[in-house]
Amino acid sequence: LPTAQVVLVGFTCFATAGMFSAVSNLGAGGLSNITLSDTSQGVLYGLFAVTGLISGGINNLLGPRITLFLGTLGYAVYVGSLWCYQTQRTGWFVIFAGAIEGISAALLWSAQGSIMMSYPLEKDKGKAFSIFYAIFQFGSLLGSIIALAINIESGQLAAVSNSTYIAFLVIIFIGVASSFLVLPPHRVIRSDGTLVKLKASSKLHEEVLGVLRLLKDWRMLALMPMFFASNYFYAYQSAINTARFDSATRALNATLESAGSIVGALLIGYFCLDLKWLRRRTRGYLGLATVAVVVAVVWSVSLAWQVTFTRADSSDANRINYRDDNYKGKGALFFFYFFSYACYQALAYWIMSALSNDPFTLARYAGLYKAVQSAGAAGAFGMDAVGTPFLNEQLASGIPMLVSFPLAWLVLRTVKETNYGDEEVVYVDDAKQQQPAAVPHVDSLEKGSMTDRGDVSISSA
Repeated sequence: LPTAQVVLVGFTCFATAGMFSAVSNLGAGGLSNITLSDTSQGVLYGLFAVTGLISGGINNLLGPRITLFLGTLGYAVYVGSLWCYQTQRTGWFVIFAGAIEGISAALLWSAQGSIMMSYPLEKDKGKAFSIFYAIFQFGSLLGSIIALAINIESGQLAAVSNSTYIAFLVIIFIGVASSFLVLPPHRVIRSDGTLVKLKASSKLHEEVLGVLRLLKDWRMLALMPMFFASNYFYAYQSAINTARFDSATRALNATLESAGSIVGALLIGYFCLDLKWLRRRTRGYLGLATVAVVVAVVWSVSLAWQVTFTRADSSDANRINYRDDNYKGKGALFFFYFFSYACYQALAYWIMSALSNDPFTLARYAGLYKAVQSAGAAGAFGMDAVGTPFLNEQLASGIPMLVSFPLAWLVLRTVKETNYGDEEVVYVDDAKQQQPAAVPHVDSLEKGSMTDRGDVSISSA
């Protein structure tokens, strides 16, 4: 069933990207060399952006299982490079690993986006994001707790301990192995008896034309500011976490961030975007208004704190410990940074998934989303690498999110109550009668729970 596939992909990302997030949230990726971290992250997100433009097509050609597997490998290489730098000071390897992860991450997130947005029923797409994102961020939460437990007594140390890296790598390799359990769309049956897609893969010329059409779609162009802004604040948040807090407190902040992401994703998905008694477009408007208010409040509070210090205050003597009186309120801010981030991401994914049900189309959407998102992150880390004042970084992170909301509203106006009438569907029994060779695995799948309404494929029900 689609929910099982969303949970499985969530676990894969929990064990790979979640561990990477945990390391990154420690401040400068766990490195004591902030410039090296910024350079590596800039390379990572730069190649992520370039690869993201074609990663949706690669997913459609190779299928989600192989794409997801290739996408997980870069996380092991990157975390390994951080450990190697700490023991051997191999700075070049950190930058090289950032390049490898940038390429592989684009593949992982295109496959993930296609599965999460296309496999569920239309009425469950907000909840699908909540389930996936909560599981994924639980990986970051677990990794942060591990780091916090190991480093809790080392408040003045900038580096992460060797045992932390070992724990991360063990979990990452479990996630790499789990990617082989993902099913392609032609083997997934929704609860109403429809196949997600009758075809197992696309063709090269179809993907070339699909990307060209994607870049001409005004709705995707209107959403690009939202895509660009969605990860921009990472560099700023990581920089102030490193500059203002000691190692143990950075680990605590990372734990609070992960908790905020989980709570934000669950609330926005279950209690806003999938409310059954509201029309689909109305749910989108409600989600947009909710996210806009949350983002405005969080970044206003952030600005009020930011004007009280500069980069010149970033010294060992001035770093804050969680036991200090001046830590009060800072932990809550880091919680709500990522609470608002999860809500923002949920809205972006929900809007994309409301525009189509086709897994190949949504894979291209996910690839473009990650490409533009990563271009923004690359620019943000570039800003931080050259020592841009924190206040300028703060404004550059918050203002684009606010600007993106009116454009997202224009796209929401085009959302239909359903895409079932525009995109043809196929039932398993019909497919067996009409094209039995195209669905060779149907007989082995459970059909006892097929009771709801489904989505897409190639023939009308």
